[in-house]
Amino acid sequence: MLTNTKLVSIGSFDLKLNHLLIISILALSFTISFLLRSQAADFGFELNEFDPFFNYRATQYIVDNGVGAYFEWNDSLSWYPHGRDVSATSQVMLHLTAATTYWIFGGGSDLYDFTILFPVVFGSLSIIVIFALVRVIGGTTAGLFSALFFSTSLVIIIRGPIGWFKSEPLGLFFGLLTVYLLLSGINSQNKKVAFAKLIGAGIFTTFSISAWGGNQFFIIPLGIFFLALPFLRTDHKFIIWAIPLYTITTILTSLGFERVSSNFIFGLGGISLIVSTLFFASCIFIQNKSSKNKTRNGLLFLVALLIIASGFMIVNSESQFLPLPSHRYLNALNPFLTTTDPLVDSVSEHATTTIEQSFLFHSVLMIFSGIGIWLIIKNIQNKNSSFIKNDMLFFSLLLGIVGVYVSSTFVRLEVFGSVAVIVLASLGLTALTKQFFQNKPEAKKPIGKLIKLSYVVGIIILLIIPMIFPADGNVFAISKVPPTILNGGSVFPIVSNDWLDSMEWIKNNTSEDAVIAAWWDYGYWIQTKAERATLADNSTIHTGIIENIAKMFISNPDDAWISLNEMQADYVLVFVAGQKLGIDSAESLYVLEGGGDESKKQWFMRIAGVDLSKYLFSDGISATDYFWNNTLLGKTFPFTPVAYVDFQNNEEFPFYLPGLEPVYVKEIKYLSDGNGPLRLVYASPSFSEEKVGPMIGVFIYEVNKEYNLTS
Repeated sequence: MLTNTKLVSIGSFDLKLNHLLIISILALSFTISFLLRSQAADFGFELNEFDPFFNYRATQYIVDNGVGAYFEWNDSLSWYPHGRDVSATSQVMLHLTAATTYWIFGGGSDLYDFTILFPVVFGSLSIIVIFALVRVIGGTTAGLFSALFFSTSLVIIIRGPIGWFKSEPLGLFFGLLTVYLLLSGINSQNKKVAFAKLIGAGIFTTFSISAWGGNQFFIIPLGIFFLALPFLRTDHKFIIWAIPLYTITTILTSLGFERVSSNFIFGLGGISLIVSTLFFASCIFIQNKSSKNKTRNGLLFLVALLIIASGFMIVNSESQFLPLPSHRYLNALNPFLTTTDPLVDSVSEHATTTIEQSFLFHSVLMIFSGIGIWLIIKNIQNKNSSFIKNDMLFFSLLLGIVGVYVSSTFVRLEVFGSVAVIVLASLGLTALTKQFFQNKPEAKKPIGKLIKLSYVVGIIILLIIPMIFPADGNVFAISKVPPTILNGGSVFPIVSNDWLDSMEWIKNNTSEDAVIAAWWDYGYWIQTKAERATLADNSTIHTGIIENIAKMFISNPDDAWISLNEMQADYVLVFVAGQKLGIDSAESLYVLEGGGDESKKQWFMRIAGVDLSKYLFSDGISATDYFWNNTLLGKTFPFTPVAYVDFQNNEEFPFYLPGLEPVYVKEIKYLSDGNGPLRLVYASPSFSEEKVGPMIGVFIYEVNKEYNLTS
């Protein structure tokens, strides 16, 4: 065939046209991914979201002080006055990998800029890994399809754009590499190569979990796969040592990472991997010792294990002699836990995935996945036409089921759903293509060629449509948003220096030992950009402190002042987002609810455990007069409601009615020279501007240590 034409020989290797085609498609996929992920740079070259700022600071600590010092580091800026044991509570491999690659490839560049590009590079390199993984499962064609799908996957892109120096990009890279090495190892004909790959798989399992704890969800399909492997493979002499080698390597490597060893090895993830491996070895032993009914005996052993494991899980849920995963990971396994923890519920990326979101994320690939499952299973009946082995088919289906299940609980885990759908869709499209391009006599006739051409055009159209529609919901539109610190995480796609200026003001105008009280969302920004200690931050290690901060904000000003002094806070920071209305009036009019603390107040209340009806109207959003007059949070918002408006009918009311929206005027309650519990010492520039449109304001209050409590 033309694709097998030799182009050039390099030693014993012959470079053929099909090799050039593979390289070209992978290069194209890498380029597409890189460009899509880099769109946000048009707004500004900054780290994106919240966690990346801590990860940058931790990487900087390694670069400045060395790896040894990092493992001894207690971060005094975090969770004042407790501090934070960084190596025991962080994504250690993310920091180590970033520091190591910076030493090798940094070339004297600024580390901040290097970490901004880091997720783009590793996220795009993951294309090569998923190609290799799917190639092992279903061949080169399927691997190339997966590379193209991965490069344009909406979920994958939005969880790893430029500046997204956090868990997912590197974690997925290591996680996919783990699965590739494991599957490639157990399919290798060369036992020495298999040995090296299985050891590599075990090492990268630990690396992947250390980089992102969410990679523990890869353990679920692997554990179930091990349970089924004795019934899917007949080469028991090989796999009897291959699987235990992988598991032992994983466990031994995990001992070198404090967080992984405590949360994984001695948790349900590690135990499930160990138990499934023990069953695997025991089942093969039982089958080899059985003179007849080998499969039946193995299945009986499996049923007995499942019954014992179920009983164990029930007992452990009560006694917890094995540590359970954190609430958010349990939530992914048990969706009914979603509303039991308001702190978890308050995080937007923990929201339950809707059907509309799932279709937006996966669209046409869901169709190819379904077709693929049907065609692959059908082709299994004809071994001569099947391009996928039974064990690889089982793993693919297993990965699909687990990926879709865990991703249905909250949006962040849609990355697993995407990987599962990409694998199945690649296999499905490969099976469908093979069906259309079978070398049958009629296929060479004009009508056969026309059908093939129509098929190719139809597939291209189907794959392009989700990339351009809907206009505001395609991969280009959704991935091109400002870095979070430039719009404060508000709903407005604007670029503002308010947060950057505010952090610079704190850094230059407060003492180095100053402590800032703010909602935990902003902790990493304050620590990294302003270089000041905070009471809480995005690691949510001490949820009790977050609850105390919520209670402080919802308390009356006198009680809040007492709490602030007990927590040793020197300043209070609040963030408000809204819009100035273009209405002629004696005073400037605003609507709020733009994604600042004014939009999070209901979560403050839920976490504080107060009666919401006392503070909010029936819509659950608009605040009552009691909130504005009797809570510290209401007093620190420099706005006051003056009317309630029906914008559709252009009607105004002096009181709240369902369906009305409050309108506000500026009013600073705690002046810089006042005698209240707080004094406003800084308001970011946008607050003073009088232009119509989005407004975001950062407000910094000094705690008045000389305040006299009212009687």
